Amino acid sequence: MLSVPTLWTVFVINFLALGLIWAYVMRSYPSFDAARFWTGSAFVAAVGAAMAMLRVVMTESLLPLLAAGTALVFAACLAAMGIKKFFGRPVTWRATLLITGLTFAGLAFFIFGNDSVRMRVSIYSIAQSLPLLLTLRLLLTPHEGRINPGARLAGTVSILIISFYALRLIACVVSGGGEFSFLQFDQLQSVMILVLVFLSMALNFGFLLMAMDRLRNEVADLALLDDLTGVANRRHLVQRLTEECARSERSGQPFALLVIDLDGFKSINDTHGHAAGDFCLQHFTLMAQTRLRPGDLLARTGGDEFCIVLPSSTLREGAMIARRVLEVCRLDAEQCVGSDIPIAVSIGVAQWSREIGPFPDRLIAAADHALYDAKKSGRNCFAAYDPAPPLVPGIEIPALSDVTLRRRA
Repeated sequence: MLSVPTLWTVFVINFLALGLIWAYVMRSYPSFDAARFWTGSAFVAAVGAAMAMLRVVMTESLLPLLAAGTALVFAACLAAMGIKKFFGRPVTWRATLLITGLTFAGLAFFIFGNDSVRMRVSIYSIAQSLPLLLTLRLLLTPHEGRINPGARLAGTVSILIISFYALRLIACVVSGGGEFSFLQFDQLQSVMILVLVFLSMALNFGFLLMAMDRLRNEVADLALLDDLTGVANRRHLVQRLTEECARSERSGQPFALLVIDLDGFKSINDTHGHAAGDFCLQHFTLMAQTRLRPGDLLARTGGDEFCIVLPSSTLREGAMIARRVLEVCRLDAEQCVGSDIPIAVSIGVAQWSREIGPFPDRLIAAADHALYDAKKSGRNCFAAYDPAPPLVPGIEIPALSDVTLRRRA
């Protein structure tokens, strides 16, 4: 049979190891704030377990018992704060200090004022369960349409821990508490501590899986974003266009694509420097985003080239968005004074059709044709691509643009 001091020693070692792991995560990913709380929780739990072990071997003093109970409850509160932080909920110290303070006061009273094992066990069991109970819904509720696998594990383990303490509370009330103090040296206490160690470790493994899933998603997001402007990059654009093409091929509903080029961007870099050019790209991104609708995607495909994906939009609606982007750039250019650099753009607009099918490169090529026509027509304008054959060869017809385009065969 494993002795109680040995199991508490295992508890201490395990939580020290977890604390070091969380400290490494916290240092490696400074923006991952939940790791700070879980680091503190692991180290405080190790201290509390050490105090409990000290109480087992030093039976003449009850101070280690008070310190152990308070520390372990404080560790549970820190873990719950980490859960709230992970899911972006407001985190305050009020509830943590209230639960920990009431636990300290209750344990102190029933240790030194009116010695009662039953009340001590009851207070400790309730205080340990309450922080997990308050955050259980966060762990088991889908976020952004999915449940984090680590959160599901942590939620399941939290239910088991709460059930464990509920059964312990009931048994304590029935028996008087003497056999359920975690400190007596017998087989039952060894089994209980072993279960507690296992559940505590499993809970932290759930937290680690939550962190891994979050960090993996952040890395995936960074792989789809342009470093300079923060909008989608070419990879993200191709993925989105592929999805929209497949969706349109199934439903027959069109969507539009805008290809945008900043006019005279090379001269801006040559005259004002690359820092000024970078600022122009960032400034254009901000201006363009003010004219887009929810669900539209702005992407930088390289250099001074951008694309805008307009889901469920016709060529006419694409032309309307192109006109809005031009207008905001023109208005901004009119307000430029002194060393301000005016930004002008040319835009090509194209609409998905059955001929394009599931191939996004064909749609990009069509929008590029329209962009080329806008450039030929004097720049700082937009042009729409219409693949329909001409009714009368050689006859030009009005297009949905600032320029007149010839229909393309």
